[in-house]
Amino acid sequence: MRRLGCLILVAAAVIAVLLAGNFLYGWNASGPLEEQRTIVIRSGSSLATAAATMESEGVIKSADAFLTRAKILGGSEPIKAGEFEIPAGASNALILDILQGGKTVQRLITVPEGTPSILVYEKLMDEKLLKGDIPVPAEGSILPDSYSFERGEQRAAVLLRMQKAMKDTIAELWPKRSQATIAKSPKEAIILASIVEKETAVARERPTVAGVYSNRLRKNMMLQADPTIIYPITRGKPLGRRIRQSEIAQVNDYNTYAMVGLPRGPIANPGRASIEAVLNPAKTKALYFVADGKGGHVFAETLEEHNANVEKWFALRRQRGEM
Repeated sequence: MRRLGCLILVAAAVIAVLLAGNFLYGWNASGPLEEQRTIVIRSGSSLATAAATMESEGVIKSADAFLTRAKILGGSEPIKAGEFEIPAGASNALILDILQGGKTVQRLITVPEGTPSILVYEKLMDEKLLKGDIPVPAEGSILPDSYSFERGEQRAAVLLRMQKAMKDTIAELWPKRSQATIAKSPKEAIILASIVEKETAVARERPTVAGVYSNRLRKNMMLQADPTIIYPITRGKPLGRRIRQSEIAQVNDYNTYAMVGLPRGPIANPGRASIEAVLNPAKTKALYFVADGKGGHVFAETLEEHNANVEKWFALRRQRGEM
């Protein structure tokens, strides 16, 4: 009887070891996912709710088994809400670690420098993973950058982050402005920066372009910036053709070929570099600039010098068959 009792104890111990081993193995073994997948854990979801969702989507084999192992082996950290990327073959242990870690899928929406607000609006409305409606934001209220968002997030929340970034940038840069800036207010800085942004895509030129426009404003000269002609026609979208003479002569609140001073508002959303250029313009006597045919511009202090540069530009365009 004593021998039989010992055998029973040994058998029980073996069974316990096997069960424990299986329990641990099931926690760390590869899961059923054959390829990477994203799952969404709704705000307020319990671990049980999340497990049921994952079982229904084939991320785990059994919600009950997952829960039992998680309670014993998974620690006490709560799971986070959001969209998570689960790799192929992820074990129960790895999945819980991902959910507790809260590293959600990062999706980006990018606003390039100089994008007008109507195109920002269209980009946000076209993003199918966002929800809710928004108005067309005020021109110049958005800081061009890349912004992260989550699936199902409100468009208004993303737009608010874009606008807060611009407010924070202006709040940071305005007190650091140099005495050379022509801008009398943050609003004027953004207006002029939007013109600088649309006039040159060459980073090193921005302070010089800002310097040219600052010189013109001080002399009560017209800015004569082509993008200000286009803005009231297209709201900042590409014109898709040459500007007509009738449009150059059109009198409105934006066309700087028909008015002295700044337009009534920005013509795009300027980036940080263009705002910095306006607040800290280059020291230059230049009053004119024209394309150099290489993507940049050539600057001139006198009208005579400028006209010669324009003739060179026209000759190059004729050589290219553009005129």
